[in-house]
Amino acid sequence: MGLRNYLIEGVSGTGKTSVCKELRRRGYHAINGDRELAYQGDPETGEPLDGLGHEHHIWRVDDVRALVANHDEPVTFFCGGSRNLHKFVDLFDGVFVLEVDWDTLNRRLDGRPEDEWGGRAAERELIRRLHRTTSDTPKTGTPIDATAPLANVVDEILRQVTLSPAT
Repeated sequence: MGLRNYLIEGVSGTGKTSVCKELRRRGYHAINGDRELAYQGDPETGEPLDGLGHEHHIWRVDDVRALVANHDEPVTFFCGGSRNLHKFVDLFDGVFVLEVDWDTLNRRLDGRPEDEWGGRAAERELIRRLHRTTSDTPKTGTPIDATAPLANVVDEILRQVTLSPAT
């Protein structure tokens, strides 16, 4: 949807959804990929699968491609994580990886209700392992310190894409 398109990634609990909401509040076009593009499927084939599993949380590649091809907006931010990122990461002008320290991650996960991803003990353990290993986030993304106040995190992302914050 944008002339320029950016992905905002990070382990669960780093603030992707909050950043998406703040970008929207400021008037930017932001897509919550985890809610608007995601489904359970095979990361290689895209074939839908039954059940719920982190390793099968993927985005609809054709929808991502169509949104990137639409140039109605000057910039679009795609916020979220996908296990089939390798199928479309090259479409983005840049990737930002939200990062938090161990204590911040644990505090955020402890505040999640059980019906939200990361709210159950097994999900939290997976998130903590992914945080330790960084195996689930893009290696070439620009790191963003997401322990800062939300407004500062969004300001830094906008600075990196050379946009002054919208009023």
